[in-house]
Amino acid sequence: MSKNIERKVVVITGASSGLGESTARHLATRGATMVLGARRKDRLDLIAKDIRANGGDALAVEVDATKRTQVENLAKAAIDTYGKIDVWVNNAGIMPIAPLAQLRVDEWDRMIDLNIKGVLYGIAATLPYMLKENDGHIINIASIFGIKVFAPGGTVYCATKAAVRSLTEGLRMEFHANKIRTTIISPGAVNSELKESTSDEASSKAVDQLYKAWAIPADSIARAIAYAIEQPSDVDINEIVVRPTVQDF
Repeated sequence: MSKNIERKVVVITGASSGLGESTARHLATRGATMVLGARRKDRLDLIAKDIRANGGDALAVEVDATKRTQVENLAKAAIDTYGKIDVWVNNAGIMPIAPLAQLRVDEWDRMIDLNIKGVLYGIAATLPYMLKENDGHIINIASIFGIKVFAPGGTVYCATKAAVRSLTEGLRMEFHANKIRTTIISPGAVNSELKESTSDEASSKAVDQLYKAWAIPADSIARAIAYAIEQPSDVDINEIVVRPTVQDF
């Protein structure tokens, strides 16, 4: 248990697998109360059941992070059930990789809807509660590709993650006086379903090879998130970059 994590109510989007699931399970072992949001309710229910079986507390809520009303309902479920939201983790995202020349505009739209608008919907859903309490912590999952551009192939994805970094820093600047902490987590190659959203065959093979050579476990990111949360309220960990040691970019 950690006194700065224990009994905190933590909401996570994209919690049905990968970084979201790992973070939910890890924080639950540290005493946090978990509110899990994702589209795959059956998987969420199993994760929540496991957490409760191990002495924790968890609520599963079906949510598509591209739908503002559903994200608002996720926040409402947390408030109705537990009376507060201490931490909100915007984790849901996709990474379809393909050269710009292929003009996969539908995929661009999906990335913008989830990777950028989904984060904004999460901020909009939780911010009123945190402002009312003059306290809170918003954690946004970005990427090393928000710092460095991976091209050809990752140009649009990189742009969405650079946007997440800008949004998070702007959020910090606007609301630090309200004691709302903000953290950007920028992972490198991490084992998750993220790489599986690539539909271009050549790009998919290249990404798969990189992940096989480099990827670290998802709980590497869970520990980084826990580190940011567990700090005293007067300490704001604004950005953590987590790469595999062998990853060269």
